[in-house]
Amino acid sequence: MVQQEERYYQRRITTSQFTTVISITLVLFLMGLLGLIILHAQKLSDYVKENIGFSIIIREGVRESGILELKKSLDRSYYVKSTEYVPRERAAERLRDELGEDFVGFLGYNPLLPSIEMRIKAPYTSSDSLSRIERQLLHKPEVKEVFYQKSLVDAINRNLEKISFILLGFSGILLFIAIVLINNTIRLSVYSKRFLIRSMQLVGATEGFIRRPFLAKSILHGSISAMVAIGMLMVLVYLAIDQLPELIELQDPIMMLALVVFIVLLGVFISWTSTYLAVRKYLHLRTDLLYT
Repeated sequence: MVQQEERYYQRRITTSQFTTVISITLVLFLMGLLGLIILHAQKLSDYVKENIGFSIIIREGVRESGILELKKSLDRSYYVKSTEYVPRERAAERLRDELGEDFVGFLGYNPLLPSIEMRIKAPYTSSDSLSRIERQLLHKPEVKEVFYQKSLVDAINRNLEKISFILLGFSGILLFIAIVLINNTIRLSVYSKRFLIRSMQLVGATEGFIRRPFLAKSILHGSISAMVAIGMLMVLVYLAIDQLPELIELQDPIMMLALVVFIVLLGVFISWTSTYLAVRKYLHLRTDLLYT
């Protein structure tokens, strides 16, 4: 009879530990998935912003050496990501391909001017920064005109700001839910061991001695859950890249490593804190309340 009770009690402990690990793993997986979305959203945002280009139209009569010198000076600018020199012949080829007609043969001459296509770094793609860059460029003697789609820039910046606020709010809500779920799961797990805690107190064990194995297991559970959640996320990323190879351009190893560290620390921290508070509660609970 005693052995059956011990086996039953041991099964309950094993089940509660397994449930705790599974619960923490699922919550950390959801947090990691949201982290992946936020990271990729930021990278995608930067990618979109850095494809906002300036077409710098060069004045008639400027020599190619002067244009190349202008290009070099732009490449040295802190806000420039890349530049490309487009001679008037290549500009004509591009326009001919777009129109599907040989307008040069029809007109008898090439009316297009050479240009420099410039891409701006993401931090300098706000409307104010672009206007300031435009004014700087127009002051250069080689430059006739600067063209970029101002309405498109404003629309992109507005939409990206809205998306950022939505993701930030959703992240806060999910983090709160994650903490509550993990805390409740661990409280239930410690609740199943409340009589063991009281028995240890009755034989003279100190609070630190009683708390130590619970906290050690909480760190172990948090670490295991984090590793499993990270493994699931890596599989998800691999499958996503396999289906959409373009996503590999958005991957940032440093940011991914930061996400992994965050998940591990979050799992250990929440598990440890919840266990500490739950054990503390039952260490100071009256005996008659143990049966409620």
